[in-house]
Amino acid sequence: MSMNRAVAIVGPDGKLLQPNLIFDKLFGDDEILDRINRDAYANNGKTDCQITLSDGRTLWVETIPMDDGWLVSAYDMTERSAKAHTDTLTKLGNRLMFHEHLTKLLDNPDRAAEGAAILVIDLSRFKAINESLGRNIGSALLGSVAGRIRSALGSGDMVARLGGDKFGVIQAGQLQPHSAAALADRLVDSIGRSHLVDGHLIDITASVGIVLLPTGANDCELLLNHADLALHRAKGDGHGTYRFFEKGMDEEIQSRRQLESDLRRALALSEFSLVYQPQFNLRLNKVTGFEALLRWQSPTRGAVSPLEFIPVAEDIGIITSIGEWVLRAACLEAAAWPGLHTVSVNVSAIQFKNPNFVETVMSVLGESGLDPRRLELEITESVMLDAGGTAFAMLQSLRKIGVCVALDDFGTGYSSMRYLQSFPFNRIKIDQSFVRGTSNEAVGRAIVRAVASIGQSLGMATVAEGVETEEQMARIASDGCTDVQGYLISRPMPPEQIGNFLLLQNDSIHRNTSESHASPEPPFCRPFF
Repeated sequence: MSMNRAVAIVGPDGKLLQPNLIFDKLFGDDEILDRINRDAYANNGKTDCQITLSDGRTLWVETIPMDDGWLVSAYDMTERSAKAHTDTLTKLGNRLMFHEHLTKLLDNPDRAAEGAAILVIDLSRFKAINESLGRNIGSALLGSVAGRIRSALGSGDMVARLGGDKFGVIQAGQLQPHSAAALADRLVDSIGRSHLVDGHLIDITASVGIVLLPTGANDCELLLNHADLALHRAKGDGHGTYRFFEKGMDEEIQSRRQLESDLRRALALSEFSLVYQPQFNLRLNKVTGFEALLRWQSPTRGAVSPLEFIPVAEDIGIITSIGEWVLRAACLEAAAWPGLHTVSVNVSAIQFKNPNFVETVMSVLGESGLDPRRLELEITESVMLDAGGTAFAMLQSLRKIGVCVALDDFGTGYSSMRYLQSFPFNRIKIDQSFVRGTSNEAVGRAIVRAVASIGQSLGMATVAEGVETEEQMARIASDGCTDVQGYLISRPMPPEQIGNFLLLQNDSIHRNTSESHASPEPPFCRPFF
């Protein structure tokens, strides 16, 4: 037996007979020996247990029965226990320590009743930062965040890293809910300030979910689940905020899970369909293309808004499959339209992260027989931001095969001008928030004029979205936009109505422009290569 252990023989009467020096040093308290003896008597001399001393040390004690008494063997596992309870990356407590502290709090109703709260903290965009800058930077960032959390806590608060980029705090003995709200404010503010990590200036925000004690829940995992529900609400309301758990949140999460299930079934059972909204060229005085818009008619929910189900599809990872279906269906249907009208398809940042996206587009074009010049992919600034350096290479590849690319929702992001400078888009789509104002709203109109001027200078068409009135149409035309889209031209229509719509439109154009003999150019996007 290792001589690093405390060893002693104890007689049948519980008296210490032959201790070694380590035993004498380790067990200076008769109460500890009395406890060991009680356990040994109760178990016929054989025990195996962990004992925590009054000074905080943790011992592992084993007793083995002998003819006259028992052999006691023990060793100090304080350091090993500390390692088992410590997160090696951040040097904070880990999930095991968090559970043990929370269990002790729940086992002491009087202390919990004094005012306690559990806070769960989650970081935004950490995964993207970790992937783009590397794990070493990601680990260093977590260390920086851990330091800021620790500095925001009070003397009686306990913090642990629960895993990944999630942290947990137990706040006890404070007036609630004010103390928890004040701590959450400090955490959001501190974590949200720029972090300098190995020469990189990184901005990241935190969301916080809070559950207060005492509560009807007395189970650690259930309390953490409640805190996660509050965290989910905080993230849904916009990163960089906090929310307290409310009873109705449990019903909301059940509703969300049902929506996820229904959405997966909708993809499997082909419950999706496309409608198309015309895009009108002001210079040619005709419809030159259509934007494909996704619709979901659920047998149980009825018509479900894309604003409701698209974010969920992105969260659960099926947006790539849905996006590929949309692309395939739009190209197949557009190939059957009369004339050379283009079809615009929205592409998410998640789709662009797929390294096989360009191959998918080429496969769809080959299968449908659609001329690549008739396909326009609409992307938002988030594609350029989230896909990193690969986005530009993929866009260049798409342009080389003839596919047009439009920058959607222009003016609503942070770096749109930089992206116009970096990549030659075919078209810029001006967000409807700048279009639907009255003629007296000088700022919105100035923005529209500026974008139209930029587009003209760069050789890019400009599409004004959300045009609903003749007054808006006249204003957009005078401001220099080349195309419009909105209810004034037409509401979105199913594919079977497009033929008649184009026939009626052509008749109208011939009646209104019979004096003109100009032959309009094809509505393809102009190539830049």
